[in-house]
Amino acid sequence: MEVGGQAVIEGVMMRNKEKFAVAVRLKNGEINIKTEKNTYFPKFFNIFFIRGIVGLSYTMYDGIRALTWSSNQQLETEEKLSQWEIISTIGISLIFSILFFVALPFFSARYFHSDGLWFNVLDGFFRIALFIGYLALIAKMKEVKTLFEYHGAEHKTIYCYENKEPLTIENVKKYTRFHPRCGTSFIFIVLLLSIIIFSFIDGSLWIKFAGRILALPLIAGIGYELIKLSGKYQRNFLVKILIAPGLWLQRITTREPSDKQLEVGIKALKAVLE
Repeated sequence: MEVGGQAVIEGVMMRNKEKFAVAVRLKNGEINIKTEKNTYFPKFFNIFFIRGIVGLSYTMYDGIRALTWSSNQQLETEEKLSQWEIISTIGISLIFSILFFVALPFFSARYFHSDGLWFNVLDGFFRIALFIGYLALIAKMKEVKTLFEYHGAEHKTIYCYENKEPLTIENVKKYTRFHPRCGTSFIFIVLLLSIIIFSFIDGSLWIKFAGRILALPLIAGIGYELIKLSGKYQRNFLVKILIAPGLWLQRITTREPSDKQLEVGIKALKAVLE
């Protein structure tokens, strides 16, 4: 059974088709675990391309639930965050992302070339450069370093499970922290796809800009299918070329975890498999 996951505050969330489990390390050193059913995914959405757009929405929603719970495990009762506070924060972050990774590259490229091939190339180049620079900058923050360590624990644990080895710290520790089905790889594939798809959007300045925002679900749907293929055919030569940039980028977004962080990842995955 295919499993996936994400890093959360001081912990790891693991999920399969039926449920997800969140395991977090508390301040007193103990591990707290919560298991919930996944948000229902209607079968009629399980169509090529459409499933990517809808599936990402469901995954994001469950990810917010996991993130809210993990955050509140580290806070006192009166400080606990509501799910709506987390959602509003993520909403603001999405607006910032559109301004920073769509608007800024677009108008910067427009300054050098108003149209044509070089405009699209520069637009894509600026977008990728901003994304890598942003990741490299936040990776220096202490809290983000810890998050990236748990990200590494998630990948190592999943690799151990996929290789059908017992989920022990010793077994998990020997696997790589770079995984082809990672969200980082997905985002990088989306960035590369955007260069190609945005080049087909023609018209006035504002039509091109609006088209870039409206085309994001289309690009995400295609990226989802590619990331699924990369996980299934990762030994294929062409697939290796496709996923190479995303795997390289995981050198920033994942860190080598400690044994205690691996223990959290293992407990999260075992809770999903039970």
